[in-house]
Amino acid sequence: MLPQKTDIRLLSLDFLRGLIMVLLMISSTGVYDYLYEKTTSGPLHLFFEQFVHHPWNGLRFWDLVQPLFMFMAGAAMAYSLEKQRLSGVPWSRTFTKILKRCGWLFFWGVLDYAVRPGGLSFELWDVLTQLSFTTLLAFLIFRWSNIAQIAVCVGLLLLTEILYRYTNITGFDQPFTNMHNFGNYMDLVLMNKINSDGWVAINCLPTAVHTIAGAMAGKLLMQGGRKISPMIIWGIGCIILGYGLDIAGITPIIKRIATSSFTIVSLGYCLLFLALCYWWIDVRNHRKRLAFFTIVGMNAIFIYVFFEIVGARWFNEYISAIASGLIPNLPEVVKVIFSACCIFALEWGLCYFLYKKKIFFKV
Repeated sequence: MLPQKTDIRLLSLDFLRGLIMVLLMISSTGVYDYLYEKTTSGPLHLFFEQFVHHPWNGLRFWDLVQPLFMFMAGAAMAYSLEKQRLSGVPWSRTFTKILKRCGWLFFWGVLDYAVRPGGLSFELWDVLTQLSFTTLLAFLIFRWSNIAQIAVCVGLLLLTEILYRYTNITGFDQPFTNMHNFGNYMDLVLMNKINSDGWVAINCLPTAVHTIAGAMAGKLLMQGGRKISPMIIWGIGCIILGYGLDIAGITPIIKRIATSSFTIVSLGYCLLFLALCYWWIDVRNHRKRLAFFTIVGMNAIFIYVFFEIVGARWFNEYISAIASGLIPNLPEVVKVIFSACCIFALEWGLCYFLYKKKIFFKV
């Protein structure tokens, strides 16, 4: 049984969640892609390359953002569920709340892709859509033993390997080839279309491991004391195993179809990131100058939906036109960076306004 001291928030969780959202907010302005394309070579190009998804077999920093997002969702859920348990909330009521939450996540994820220039579209590639599945699964096994939850994670990864390697569907029997794998086939079944960039909807199966592991990590941290050693050991082990599967030619690291090797290696980084932040912020008590991130993290779902739907379809273009008009004679790169800064500042200001008014949107 977990201790009763669940009234204390882990600032490291709020910080990491805020850091993820800040990075995504900046990405939504388009500045990462622009600078990556304009710096065709040299150190700057290599730097900005890390903020663009790897085209296929390989791993960049930006490929870790979604796993960390889903991992942190699991860790935060652990604290929420334990708080409800200690408050006497019955499991049935908690289950109802989780179902509603997952329903809203699914709704906003579908809505994000629904409105296209050519009309309405039904697509399941958004992270919120996948999070709706991984959250529900992580909740259903939350009270199981660690060994049982690890077994579920292993089973999900083995199932992914089997589906990709042994289904042998004509035209989709090349497990790790873009446009010819089982994930592409399932997209045709579910949506009658294939994502041109290679993303697949059944990524929710292997990436459920991130949310389940996040919930397990959250429970570990709630036990009090210095509990980062197991996270560091597991993190390093996952990184070695994930890269080992890729180097040995067994399963390549591919973010776009969330191969088992990618899931494992990215989980390793997630564990190390959380362990480092927990040690630095909650153990060593370095808590200054974190509000810039935590203010965003406390309304993470709201600001994600805002910049994905409102920002991408109207706000960004409108603010960019104004910002560029204020500096008409400066080089294009300056206009792009200045516009991105304006968009980000306004979105952060919106989060700050909600924070000061104590308005927190939750699903």
